[in-house]
Amino acid sequence: MRAFQIAAVLATCAMFVGCASVRQADLDAWKGMPVEALDTHSLFATMPMTRRLTESGIEMRNYSNTVRTSTCTGNAFTAQCFSSDDGCNNLFYIRNGKVIEYAPTGQCMTDDSVRPQKRFSTLSQSS
Repeated sequence: MRAFQIAAVLATCAMFVGCASVRQADLDAWKGMPVEALDTHSLFATMPMTRRLTESGIEMRNYSNTVRTSTCTGNAFTAQCFSSDDGCNNLFYIRNGKVIEYAPTGQCMTDDSVRPQKRFSTLSQSS
């Protein structure tokens, strides 16, 4: 029975690793893009965002696509519970209104849906 449990855990881990892949081309597509492209992006606009500014003037944005999970073992009197945030933190580093790096962290995957969209240029031309 123990061997079956280990095999199941390994298969689950392999499945997540296989599905979660970050393509360098998707990250590179953001280099030099105006921050307005990020502000108007239809996917990132749906995620909670936190922002920090470093002393040297670099803005760090985290578009969080995570969920808090809790696991408890034992009974009501001796239960041990652990919680964690599972998912992806989409970290963007910005200087002078331009993205200098996109660095997804955690269980992340990228595809064409995370690349800059043409919407920002269309919206800025309409004003």
